[in-house]
Amino acid sequence: MSMDHGELPSSGKTARRAKSTSSKTTEDKPPEIKINRAPTHPGELFRDIVMLELNLSVSEAARQLGVSRQTLHSIISGRSAVTAEMALRFGRFCGNGPGLWLRMQQAFDLWQAEKALEGEIDKIPTHKVAAE
Repeated sequence: MSMDHGELPSSGKTARRAKSTSSKTTEDKPPEIKINRAPTHPGELFRDIVMLELNLSVSEAARQLGVSRQTLHSIISGRSAVTAEMALRFGRFCGNGPGLWLRMQQAFDLWQAEKALEGEIDKIPTHKVAAE
């Protein structure tokens, strides 16, 4: 006898998944995810995805963004950070807002800092404070 996905063998009725009744409290925190490789620099993503998809040269993309070619080149090569100003420009250009670009830069910067301070951070004591 062949059964379709989701059917019960005895009744032929479609099985329904029970809704979870567990509730989360403000004390529940998502597990920390450790990344073993560096996040990609957002400028490199802009180059490899956006500029490639639109078939834009650095000069043309810089012109449309209203920045110098040198500024854009420094960002898309990963040598300079995506600043709040550049995130506004990228966000407008791509139609996805500045937040995504800032979060990607933050993830990149945090990963770099964690690697640079590896071992040092473990020496700092943790204190519980009311300002969480």
